[in-house]
Amino acid sequence: MKRISELKERKIIRRATRNFDSNGNRIYNEFEYDLPYKSEFSGSEKLRILAKIIDVIPLFLAFFFLFQQPAIISLLFSIPSVILLGAVFETLFGTTLGKKVLKLKVIDDNGNYPKILKSLWRNFLCLVVFYPVFDDFIPMAPNEILGIEHKETNFTMHMNNKLCKTYIVKESQIPKIRKLLNYKILN
Repeated sequence: MKRISELKERKIIRRATRNFDSNGNRIYNEFEYDLPYKSEFSGSEKLRILAKIIDVIPLFLAFFFLFQQPAIISLLFSIPSVILLGAVFETLFGTTLGKKVLKLKVIDDNGNYPKILKSLWRNFLCLVVFYPVFDDFIPMAPNEILGIEHKETNFTMHMNNKLCKTYIVKESQIPKIRKLLNYKILN
């Protein structure tokens, strides 16, 4: 069986030449490449962070209001609860509450939902590798004239997926991925 990490997509790249045809149209060369399949999508980091926040909120509120714990204790209890419940829900449904709201799924390298231990490890690593990346950000003109600079903070959470060989994909990508994997759907 194929793996997502082994999938290739055929891309045709058109490059302009310096030559023109008799009608004055530019002549292009076409090159075909087999490139690795890219399951990532733009904005996935922010969506994943938002999904984690959505996962934490109900548990935080439950600990805070139902169990009447202080806010910091509620937050500290909700984090391991999100890890455990996230692992169970990702194994059973391929998604958590936050990912479901944002229409995201977790799949392993074979295109299936991850097993419980892999999902547990992945969720634990999410805490460990969740770190900010600080970048110098200098906006383009007209601020360039004024010399305005500031620090930009980006959070990264992709290392847990690399280590566990899992992928966060949009729900709409699943049929395409399964087709590329020659996935057999059982009735």
